[in-house]
Amino acid sequence: MKEELDNTKEAALSEIKNARTKDELENVRIKYLGRKGEMAGIISRIPSMPQEEKPTMGRLANEIKQLLIEEIAKKKNEIIQLKVPPAERMDLTMPGYSFQIGHIHPITRALNEICEIFTRMGFAVVEGPEIETEYNNFEALNIPLEHPSRDIFDTFYIRDNLLLRSHTSPVQIRYMKKHSPPFAIVVPGKVFRPDAVDASHSFMFHQVEGLMIAEGISFAHLKGVLLDFGRQLFGEEIRLRFRPHFFPFTEPSAEVDVSCIICKGKGCRVCSQKGWLEILGAGMVDPAVFKAVNLTDEKFTGFAFGMGVERIAMLKYGINDIRLFFENDVRFLEQF
Repeated sequence: MKEELDNTKEAALSEIKNARTKDELENVRIKYLGRKGEMAGIISRIPSMPQEEKPTMGRLANEIKQLLIEEIAKKKNEIIQLKVPPAERMDLTMPGYSFQIGHIHPITRALNEICEIFTRMGFAVVEGPEIETEYNNFEALNIPLEHPSRDIFDTFYIRDNLLLRSHTSPVQIRYMKKHSPPFAIVVPGKVFRPDAVDASHSFMFHQVEGLMIAEGISFAHLKGVLLDFGRQLFGEEIRLRFRPHFFPFTEPSAEVDVSCIICKGKGCRVCSQKGWLEILGAGMVDPAVFKAVNLTDEKFTGFAFGMGVERIAMLKYGINDIRLFFENDVRFLEQF
């Protein structure tokens, strides 16, 4: 039977190749693959063969049948193409179509660059959920119930005790509960606040939070890390300024300004003639935060900082309206 199958295959392939019209090809199909065709006749005899030969012959017959089906389909396409007028046929010598090349979004670009800088300094990149508990988002970070940020008009509450995180700081709490010092992490991600959308505000934006906990960590370490970060991000000539401020989860705390990258600190329209641009907030981790995560060993101290990625991207790339990041205007995005 194997020889008969091979002979049938060769004969069928030869007739398929020589077919010139769809009718001729259809006759070949019926002859070999029809219900009363040659392949059907051969396959019908397989059940009566010796048991040990049935699997081999059955598999070979099916392979040949599938091959003939495929070859008939290819030949049918060839015949159809031959009937298309030469002027309408595809000209393979013509240049191919060009496709629009994608670009990395400026927010993604800024996020990646910020995380890469801190990774080179030994920080690990950690992420957390965007839906948080009220405890992790506020209470554990020493933000009392009467604090304005906990008002329903300043936070997206989902239901009792659940909300869209208003900063990436809750990941600090989650991480400190599961890991023992020393460690250094940065936390990139989306945050949500019900701000009215304008040139400098959005109800959704991105932050990068930083945290370092170890023995003997001081404010001097914080200044050194942020100065190195600023120089890697904006250039070696950049200067930093620390202004006293208040944050519930750090003490002492500071707002951190960078010398204007446009006027080099001389004063211009971008920096409102001040020569400085605010980029982040920072400070030493408040003891109340350590208490919330049961870190009672007083030999450990640490610092934390947080920055808005949109703010960094706007300064770095000279963008004057935060809404441009989210409008999906290709004319804007293709610049990056």
